[in-house]
Formats: sequence, C-alpha cells, structure tokens
Amino acid sequence: PLTALPLERHDVPTAQPERYRLGPLVQLVALELPARVRSLPLAGHRVDIRGHAVIIDGVLRPVPPAGMSLLRTLAHRPGWVVSRAELLRALPGAGSDEHAVETAMTRLRTALGVPKLIQTVVKRGYRLSLDPHTDEKYDE
Repeated sequence: PLTALPLERHDVPTAQPERYRLGPLVQLVALELPARVRSLPLAGHRVDIRGHAVIIDGVLRPVPPAGMSLLRTLAHRPGWVVSRAELLRALPGAGSDEHAVETAMTRLRTALGVPKLIQTVVKRGYRLSLDPHTDEKYDE
C-alpha cells in the first residue's frame, strides 16, 4: 500500500497481494506481468517487448538500451512511419546527428536477428513491419 498510493494518485493501475509478504508479492508479479505485454504480429513473427529484451517467437533477444528506445518508439505506433528526427529524440543522450539513429537501428536489427521486422522508408524514416492480416487497429 505504501508504494501503490503515489502511483494511484497519478492514475497508474496497481496490483496488491492479499498478504503483504514477499512470497505472495512474487506470485502476483509473475501472474500480472505477462498479461501486461502487448504482442505485435510483425513480418510473420510474434514479438513481445519486455524490459531490456524482446521475445521473438518465444526466443529471448537481449537488446542494447539505444535499440530498446528506438523499438519502443516504433511500437508506440506499429505500422506508422516514424521520422529519424523523432527517433533521434528518443535515443538516450541524443545529439543532433541523425547518423546516430542509423547506427542504433543497425545494432537493433542485429540484436533482433530478424532484420525485416523494421522497414526503412526512404527519405521518411522507419516503421515496424506490421502483418497486413492483423485484426488490430492502431491509431496515430
């Protein structure tokens, strides 16, 4: 309750175990976290973004911090083109050189092991390769 109260004041949903002990808390976290992951159908693969890693078709892929920043920004609007300038602002310690986006994107694609998950849109930016047969609707 002590840690949940400040979060609830900012409309952040919380979950609390019935018994305030470490064991029940761990069990609750193990139940709650998977339900909060949004799976994305990308380029014929199932992609789950978690903490500092990505799970692609059930395989854990560690991703460097800059890559996770780019991926989270792209996943905010799957299928929509995100400009290099916007991706640059998402990078930790971002400067003004858009080449940093290209370098981080190359490292991200390497870490993911499936380069076609992220499409380059010439002179516009990048986008996640959302499967066309998905029923999900995403708004900009």
